[in-house]
Amino acid sequence: MTDFDVLILPGWNGSGEHHWQTLWERQNPHFKRVHQRNWAQPVRSHWVEALETHVQQARKPVILVGHSLGCITISHWARVRETRIAGALLVAPADVERRRAPHPLRNFAPIPRNSLPFPSVVVASTNDPTCSADKARELALSWGSQYLLLEGLGHINADSGLGSWSHGQKILHDLMQLSRLVQKSPHWDLTHDLEPLPHLNG
Repeated sequence: MTDFDVLILPGWNGSGEHHWQTLWERQNPHFKRVHQRNWAQPVRSHWVEALETHVQQARKPVILVGHSLGCITISHWARVRETRIAGALLVAPADVERRRAPHPLRNFAPIPRNSLPFPSVVVASTNDPTCSADKARELALSWGSQYLLLEGLGHINADSGLGSWSHGQKILHDLMQLSRLVQKSPHWDLTHDLEPLPHLNG
């Protein structure tokens, strides 16, 4: 994994001590968290600006690992930027368009539907209270992302009891492998490369 800089993008209120994103950071010195000015009262422009700053500071091709509102931040950023991004793992994207979305998140709506110009995987759960499986699939299709639906993991966070989430690490590893292929073949057509990654069904 050392040929990439990995940026971790938590969602609303950040990722706590037992969240898999935090554990991944502890285990991997080249994983770096994108810190936001205000985790409790997120402002879309501020969150996008923070991501841009970290991308510009990276020394290697960047892999983005977003959770919840972090995924939506990536989609807004990618609408106007794509520099140096090798791939993105988008876990439990938050549906900020839903009728009962918390008020602090509503300035992130509408969610961009632009195709992402880099390899990406959306991982969703059958019982995520923040985003239905159908909505997550619709976002994945719009973004040109591969899609993985997991059974009964809620919001795929610390409350899901995942620990370091070994399955997620395998998905990330396979995404990196795909990213290496794309880097070697600049004209790779991401629109037709939608076959499951090796671990997506495991």
